[in-house]
Parts: sequence; structure tokens; C-alpha cells
Amino acid sequence: MRVLIIGGTNFIGPHVVNALDWLGAEITVYHRGVHEPHLPPGVRHIHSGRATLPFLHFPVELSEPAPDVVLLMFPVGGDDARAAMARFAGCAGRIVAISSGDVYRAYGRLLGSEPGPPERVPLDEDAPLRQTLYPYRESAAGPSDWTFHYEKIQVERAVLAGAALPGTVLRLPAVYGPGDSYRRLRPYIKRMEDGRRAILLDEAQASWRWSHGYVENVAHAIALAVTDKRAAGRIYNIGEEETPTMAERVRQISELEKWTGKVVRLPPDRVPAHLRSPYEPRQDLVVDTRRLRTELGFTEPVSREEGIRRTIEWERTHPPESGDPGRAEYAAEDEILASR
Repeated sequence: MRVLIIGGTNFIGPHVVNALDWLGAEITVYHRGVHEPHLPPGVRHIHSGRATLPFLHFPVELSEPAPDVVLLMFPVGGDDARAAMARFAGCAGRIVAISSGDVYRAYGRLLGSEPGPPERVPLDEDAPLRQTLYPYRESAAGPSDWTFHYEKIQVERAVLAGAALPGTVLRLPAVYGPGDSYRRLRPYIKRMEDGRRAILLDEAQASWRWSHGYVENVAHAIALAVTDKRAAGRIYNIGEEETPTMAERVRQISELEKWTGKVVRLPPDRVPAHLRSPYEPRQDLVVDTRRLRTELGFTEPVSREEGIRRTIEWERTHPPESGDPGRAEYAAEDEILASR
């Protein structure tokens, strides 16, 4: 099977390439050449300065030879998804687009952009979607900023509407692991590494649940959907089978860190400003992954414990340039603890 990957050189992408290579795919990666991760020797690279977000330029050599499947690793919105559909219709056999759990109405409730009570979870693939589009437009720098155009709902509509080119949509969770630019687990790992005696959580946030996925497990799921023809015309949630609360997730990290401190739950008015969340904690963002598991036979190749362990080791050796808590933040946390 010939697979063309648009993007695919940063964080999740190299793991997808490795998973597809293990499954025997013949892989071409189209990218700018800014990131050149270690990929299997048989992978073909096509570089272009126009291979940038949103992807709108697709040179002729991308279809020489014609791919069986085109994988859009980071389609931004409807424009680049439609451009890909038009470019590869009549050429490729199928297109697979990476989407996100942020398409669900529950995500809008979390942001406060969708009125109404919290949605019931877990969310299956038929759960209602947001009505308010472009969730990050207000914070974008302007039309030249790709986040201004970001809307996975429009991506999904474009990919699933093409009669000439069957599509598959994969809705990703919060992906963590080595290379995660969001450093999703670092706030907890860092405090444990610094020997903090307590980690403070808003009592509502402590009970909040958000589906995560270790990067290699997510990549394996993507590779299965790319190589299995049964995925044509389907939407799949990707994520862990069971979603713990944030407090439970912190405890899982603490067991591997051998941290002897405690998680302290606080009422919202007692939480230090730097730890307050702008989101609605009553709205969980938990997805149902049974379709992926039953139809495509997905199981996690890496256990949750091993995924967290690898993430801890990477965080120890790759500190960020900024973003870690400092003296002022720790002092504010100590003040709260002393007043309890």
C-alpha cells in the first residue's frame, strides 16, 4: 500500500510513519523540511517551501506514483481539506483526515461558547457537534494566523462529502508523550521532581475527566485506519479505553515518580490565580472509543503506566525554555497550604 502523508514530521507524525512502515506501507512524506526526524530509510521525502499551514499547494510529484491513501496529518479548515480532496480525486483511493474531539458540542460547553447544561459523556461519534464555529478565532493574530482559519468541523464536512474520493475522519484526544509541545503532564511532573509536598487542584477540576492518548498508541490507531479499507466513510474517536479524573491521573504519575506528597483539593475561591482554569469543569470531555476497538481491532501497544514512565523520562531531559513554575508561584501555593 502506498501512503502519502501531508505533514507528519512533528510529534505524532514520526510515530505514524513508524507504525505504517511496520505494517509494510510504502510511505511518502510531504513537508517543508524544517523538521527532519529520524524516519525509516525507505521513506520518501518531498520538500517544498509551500508545504505550510494551511496546506493548499500539492505539487505533481505527489501523485507519481499515485497513492492508495492520502493522510492529512493537520488539516486546518475547510479550505485546505477541499483543496486536498480536489487534488487527489481520481488519483488516490481514499483520504484520511486527522480531526479532534474539539468538534463536539461538549467542547463548546467547556469553553462557554455553547449555551446549555453539560453534555452527557462518554461521547460517541454521533454526539452533537458545536454550532459555534472557529473556536480560536478571537485569540488569533488575524487572517494571516492559521488559528484564525482553524475549524475541524469544516475539515470533516469536506472530507466526508467527496463522492469521488472516500474519506475517513479520526478525532484525536489530548495526546501526550515525548515531544508534546503542550507539556500536558509537566506541571505535575515538575512539582514532584522539585519535591513539592502538595499539588493543589480546584475541587471541581480534580474530578474533571478528559480523554488522553499516549502518542504511540494514537499513532497505532491512525495507522490501522489508514491501512484498513473498512474505515472508508467512517468517523472514529481515538483515546484511552478508561478515562481517569485529573486527581487520579496525578496519582498515577506520583506512583511512578515515587512522590510522597499529597493532592489537595481546594474550593475555587482558594485556588491561586496561576492555577485557575478558565473552563467549565462540570463538562467532562470523555469520548467513547468502542467503534475503533470493535471495527478495526484497536488495542493499545503501550500501557498507560509505560506511557507515563516514558513521558517522565523525556521531561527530565528536555526542560522547556519557559513555562515552569517559579518562586512566586510556589510561594503562593505555600501560602494557601499554610492557611489551611
